[in-house]
Amino acid sequence: MKLFFAALALALFTGSVPAAADVAPGKMTGGQKYDLPAWFKMSFLDLPDDAKEAKAHGRQLMLFLHLEECPYCARLLNENFREGATREFIEQHFDVIGIDIRGSRSVEWFDGRQYPEQELARKLKVYATPTIIFIDPEGQIALRLNGFRKRQTFRHELDYVQQQAYRHESFASFVARQKQAPYRFRAEPMLRQMTDFKGYRQPLALMFEDQDCTDCDEFHDKVLTHPDVLPELSRFTVVRLDAYSDQPITDIDGRRSTPKQWAARLGLTYRPGIVLFNEGKERARLDGMLYHFHFKELLRYVSGEYYKRYDSFSQYNATRRKELLEKGVNIDYAQ
Repeated sequence: MKLFFAALALALFTGSVPAAADVAPGKMTGGQKYDLPAWFKMSFLDLPDDAKEAKAHGRQLMLFLHLEECPYCARLLNENFREGATREFIEQHFDVIGIDIRGSRSVEWFDGRQYPEQELARKLKVYATPTIIFIDPEGQIALRLNGFRKRQTFRHELDYVQQQAYRHESFASFVARQKQAPYRFRAEPMLRQMTDFKGYRQPLALMFEDQDCTDCDEFHDKVLTHPDVLPELSRFTVVRLDAYSDQPITDIDGRRSTPKQWAARLGLTYRPGIVLFNEGKERARLDGMLYHFHFKELLRYVSGEYYKRYDSFSQYNATRRKELLEKGVNIDYAQ
């Protein structure tokens, strides 16, 4: 035994015991380089002036807020802006302006103030890229999209804005009137039944789906049931609500409501829309498609109460990414 401790002391002194620093750093993949389409509007970034010009030509103004090497931005551009009927529809009805959320160009907003691109992104509380903001002819936000949309979902949103349906109905009611094959709700082991959420303080994942959801199957197959996601999801009570339902419920603030009313009050424009609560308050949300790595970390950010240490999920994510890479963990942003 004495020989063992002597050998251990010598190893520690000479540094011969392997250290964590010896672990090969992980690799980060999945970022995708892309260029904005050449037909995007060449703007001086005087957005009130751009809105007036679009109105004069019977068009709508679309702001495409993006981030370098963002895989979601690249996919949305490839599927909707590069070719085909959707690209033709956008070119015909919209003036599209690209804004880099980490850029430094000066942008005049509708409050009359000038903002560098990155400060405007903070003002608009951009938490996902791409974020697309449609501006109506009066200079007001007609619709905001946080994150990636598949082609069919995105086309519904384009039609909603182009027809100016936002003046008289919600996006949810607009989609409900479209003729499409209904989505069948899927049973998952983690889903719980719950109608009274008043005062609930444990981690809660509230998932809104409806029969018109075009992205729900892909989310279930590739994200919700991913092996890396399930351990983080197990820390939550996961409840699915039908966003079209008029079933009586009590929301987390104690108000008598329905899933339909609650989804509208939360301002969700995407299905599946997921709102993450902890300690009785909303801490983060998914209002656009995420790949499994980002969703896993969003869950950890809320259940681990990291919102108390970081001002935003993006700040947490930057620190977490560095931590994982130093531990030798590979990160793929595009899966």
